[in-house]
Amino acid sequence: MSGRSARPGGQFSRSNPQWRAEFQTVLPDLTEEDIGGSGFAITAYAISEALGGDAALEQFREKLARRDIKLLLDFVPNHTAPDHHWVNTHPDYYVEGSEEALAGAPENYLRVDTNRGPKILAYGRDPNFPGWPDTLQLNYANPELQRARIDELIAIAGKCDGVRCDMAMLLLPEIFQRTWGITPEPFWPKATAAVHAQYPAFTFMAEVYWDLEWTLQQQGFDYCYDKRLYDRLREGNVRPISDHLLAGLDYQDKLTRFLENHDEPRAASEFPWPQHRAAAVITYLAPGLRFFHQGQFEGAQVRVPTHLGRGPIEPANPEITCFYAKLLVLLRQ
Repeated sequence: MSGRSARPGGQFSRSNPQWRAEFQTVLPDLTEEDIGGSGFAITAYAISEALGGDAALEQFREKLARRDIKLLLDFVPNHTAPDHHWVNTHPDYYVEGSEEALAGAPENYLRVDTNRGPKILAYGRDPNFPGWPDTLQLNYANPELQRARIDELIAIAGKCDGVRCDMAMLLLPEIFQRTWGITPEPFWPKATAAVHAQYPAFTFMAEVYWDLEWTLQQQGFDYCYDKRLYDRLREGNVRPISDHLLAGLDYQDKLTRFLENHDEPRAASEFPWPQHRAAAVITYLAPGLRFFHQGQFEGAQVRVPTHLGRGPIEPANPEITCFYAKLLVLLRQ
């Protein structure tokens, strides 16, 4: 793997034997066409012409607005796909490695060809795990990269009402330093301020872990994932759950509550039914923003990897479906 050049994201996903084994388990009738590549290995923030391009997105957003629904899009700040055009034109936007680094940790680096000659670039990663081999790590210690990312965010903000920022805490200077040994200038306060200057009502939501929710709230995020509540509900101990919900409303009102997402196991498979029901009542009747995952209302059991374009067809669980229908009525009140 260490000697290959960058290839399109779908090929990365299809050629990884460990991933393929997982895909086959999830989807026994797997075909090559089912493996489209990860939605977190971004080549460009552009709407596919197969979906109608920017015009179709604008029409879709207008239809949502007429129904008082806002459109939140995904922004992946930490890394890009290896076939992003910046790899050729701006390899200095990425964290660069060395022959020694590649030899010592081949799971964290990739040899690529660029317009400025061959380079060894780092895979995107968080400090606790090996690199994601279908991504390359952006270098936020480069001021030009920060400016380019802010420009991208402003462009995206013209097309939607908010962004969910993937693994947002990885850009914090102390986290970046722990991962890469270099300390960038803070990015999020500048980025959120620049977008809000042009789009004051724009919403920033952070996927964030490691008890850094308050930190990112102070840097301009309107909402942050509440993974801590999810973990405590899964553990099932009453006191930590109660203590968590006693925090001030200035903090609670800006938390995003969930029982499952693309990273976590399905709630219906993780929580026995009475516990699932109780966890949902606590989660979704707490202050803050709430989100539900595709298939959650039907009690889906199989977590579908983001690389796949489809999942298995599962029968709906009528007890779970009925419960969520009642819960949604309550939330409207």
